[in-house]
Amino acid sequence: MDATGFDAWALSLAVFLPVIGALVMMVVPSAREAELKLIALLSSLAALAVGVYLLFSFDYGNAGTPQFVVEKGWINAIHSQYIVSLDGLSLPLLILSMVIVPLCIVYSWDHIPEPGNAKAFLILILILGSGMNGTFVAQDLILFFVFFEVVLLPMYFMIGVWGGENRRYASLKFFLFTLFGSALMIVSFVALFFLSRDENGVLLETFDMRVLSDVAGVGITAGTQALVFAGLFMGFGIKVPMFPFHTWLPDAHTEAPTVGSVILAAILLKLGTYGFVRIALPFLPEGAKSWAPWIGLLAVIGIIYGALACLAQTDMKRLIAFSSVAHMGFVMLGISTLTEFGINAAVFGMVAHGIITGMLFFVAGSVKERYHTLEISRLGGLLKSAPRMGWILGISAMASLGLPGLAGFWGEFPAILSAYNPGAGLPEETFRTYMVIAAVGTVLAAGYLLWLFQRSAFGEPSAEWDGHVIADVNRFEWVAWTPLLVAMVLFGIFPNLIYGMVDDVSHGIAQSIAAATGG
Repeated sequence: MDATGFDAWALSLAVFLPVIGALVMMVVPSAREAELKLIALLSSLAALAVGVYLLFSFDYGNAGTPQFVVEKGWINAIHSQYIVSLDGLSLPLLILSMVIVPLCIVYSWDHIPEPGNAKAFLILILILGSGMNGTFVAQDLILFFVFFEVVLLPMYFMIGVWGGENRRYASLKFFLFTLFGSALMIVSFVALFFLSRDENGVLLETFDMRVLSDVAGVGITAGTQALVFAGLFMGFGIKVPMFPFHTWLPDAHTEAPTVGSVILAAILLKLGTYGFVRIALPFLPEGAKSWAPWIGLLAVIGIIYGALACLAQTDMKRLIAFSSVAHMGFVMLGISTLTEFGINAAVFGMVAHGIITGMLFFVAGSVKERYHTLEISRLGGLLKSAPRMGWILGISAMASLGLPGLAGFWGEFPAILSAYNPGAGLPEETFRTYMVIAAVGTVLAAGYLLWLFQRSAFGEPSAEWDGHVIADVNRFEWVAWTPLLVAMVLFGIFPNLIYGMVDDVSHGIAQSIAAATGG
């Protein structure tokens, strides 16, 4: 049933308010920096206000059913429509995106990187916000693809213009990797359009994601499903990024400005994992079953490889970047089990990783601003030089390694546990082996994160900082960081705040896969 009244506008406002703010900013002269910052903040907060309305108006008893549905004609020539809706899978990720964008704008208030063009920088953040929000609510494959790709250029320019010394190499690598994956993804979308049939064998010729989810690959042979799934696997896997498609990520994170790294880690990586859960698994259950053991294998390789790479890093930001490879491995392991438990764990892991790793990149950016370096060996004594920042780094590191009571635990532990009983008739021995390997990864995670915290925060400050006053957390950083710190603890203590949203959707996906594969 289509939404009416304000509900019919709510999702579209949530998506387009940031870009409307960007359009307003375009007519304001660059010299009026204070006004530009205010417009950017207000437009992102307006979108967040709509998100809060959606959060409180959402019917959690029917979280598996699309709500606030808007369906309008768009590109009739190719049967593509403007369809947006919200369910228990998209809601937590949409809210995460809506929270991260204004926090990044607040942090940027006195952290605009060189060259100091606040207007262009903030406009890019707002365009990213609209692209990310739109991806999480789109229910048409072409609309999804448009939003999925909208984020590519703003992040390319953010890295390429405001990044570090190797920014051009990092931005081009990010662009080319993502573009290659997207090309294969759109081919798979077109294949779904021409191959999907209803139960009577009639060609559907639709990009409507609700319809394609309902038919669950009926009429597409298992071999063809596996082939089409491969295209989706490349498109989404590069975005995650999964091993061995991860090589663009450390370079992009290392060179990106602070808020670029935060947005990249907190939201953009989730577009890939969200695509797996929203599109690849329910649309192509036989293809998912054939690829699941390989996804699980690459996931656990990524967990161990990412952890070992972290142990070899000397740069704080690069270490956090490699930790993302490991943490997204846990998310993909949960997805690969094709079970309700595993998908629940994966979605929780997406949100937890966004909060925690976003926080770590915020701290890394502030450390670099004060010390003009991220060499871990030169950062000793942070707890003495800037004690509040040191303790925030410590709490974030503990959350990242999966300490019980903090959000990271509920993303990692259930994902590992889900591999004990995979669904859809997947080989139990294989996935139980993956479970053991992933558990070893948590030990390595504790090693590299505690090593990072010890080396950078404990002891006495390096002699080179004698006579230097290192400023502690300022008011803009407190405003930007406090919601993330609260969320780390809140979701660590009350994990059902997210599991309760996601459970109905993940149950439906798992049941659909089991019915289609006989698992």
